[in-house]
Amino acid sequence: MNAENTNVRYDFRLIASWIEPGSKVLGLGCGDGELLYYLKKEKQVKETGVEIDEAKVAQCIEKGLSVLQGDINEEVEDYPDDSFDYVVLSQTLQQVFGPSGLIKAMLRIGKKSVVSFPNFSHWKIRRQLLLTGHAPVTKQLPYQWHDTPNIRVITLSDFRAFSKETGFKIIREAAIKTNNQEKEGRIVTFLSDLRATYGIFLIGK
Repeated sequence: MNAENTNVRYDFRLIASWIEPGSKVLGLGCGDGELLYYLKKEKQVKETGVEIDEAKVAQCIEKGLSVLQGDINEEVEDYPDDSFDYVVLSQTLQQVFGPSGLIKAMLRIGKKSVVSFPNFSHWKIRRQLLLTGHAPVTKQLPYQWHDTPNIRVITLSDFRAFSKETGFKIIREAAIKTNNQEKEGRIVTFLSDLRATYGIFLIGK
């Protein structure tokens, strides 16, 4: 992985290392466009994004990105099969109402997809729940139970099982441990379900 530009989140740099230069990329729930901008700059991708938050769409446009405002579950239905080389769903799966349908749509319109999410089985989350009895709050999941946009919690093992149930292939995966405002990190292989703050998966049909 190219470790240049350490002002960019570690998980974004890792995702970029999996994407071929010049690819057509769709970013779903792309937020302020940091990942798409990095992919455009470092990998010269032909980018399209979908984001529901109007203010964040404006931030993307200010970066020179091609981003539409809309609901990702609805927008994916408008694209024909194999429209993109990669469809990226970064840090958004935990906020999706129908993950199975969305994943299937992603793999219909994209040759491959990248999915990443905070790992709810990290040891600090388990410790908080055990010691305090309250819903955990971490840097990766920074919300209280009553104001969180997350409607589900996901672990690495959950996603692996989900792939078998839903019928898609995991081509590549990385369990990562991040620190320093997510700017630094490393891949963990030993006890990854306990030690990883995020899971990143490259998936295909």
